[in-house]
Amino acid sequence: MNYGAIKYCDIANGVGVRTSLFVSGCRVQCPGCFNGEAQDFSYGLPFTRETADEIVESLRPSYVRGLSLLGGDPMEPEHQSELLALCELVIRELPEKDVWCYTGYVYDRDLVPGGRRYVEGVTDALLDCIDVLVDGPFIEAEKDITLRFRGSANQRLIDLAKTRETGQICLWSDGPVFGTHAM
Repeated sequence: MNYGAIKYCDIANGVGVRTSLFVSGCRVQCPGCFNGEAQDFSYGLPFTRETADEIVESLRPSYVRGLSLLGGDPMEPEHQSELLALCELVIRELPEKDVWCYTGYVYDRDLVPGGRRYVEGVTDALLDCIDVLVDGPFIEAEKDITLRFRGSANQRLIDLAKTRETGQICLWSDGPVFGTHAM
């Protein structure tokens, strides 16, 4: 697996200060993608154990809330095993941190048994490590810069623990928003 960037002290891709890993490779190919260069699976640098260790170290300060996985697309089958190992390392070392994941695939269609990005023995374990899954392709016609933590209105912020517990999609909410990007 390659990655295009790691952003430390990121505040745009989930709640609080985060470390964001942008993996390389995406088959969704959303028109208007903010990170089009990362659609190429060979873009960037190889992800290594040293890279994983650097990410874990960046998460140690108490002011860092968690890890965000973006891309490219983290849910491409080629990425899932490597990201599962990273998430398990983070959870083992820093169980108080949360994990967000952004995917252009749809949770209840593509990431379930029989879905086009489901990997037996891997996808469920990876999803179990993720607290919030932002799913769905970016759709330019539904772009809305006032939305929190997503680019278009079709995308959902799914609370995966509640969703798996209830068997129904439960959207993530952090309470009222007291300001927006509106002008």
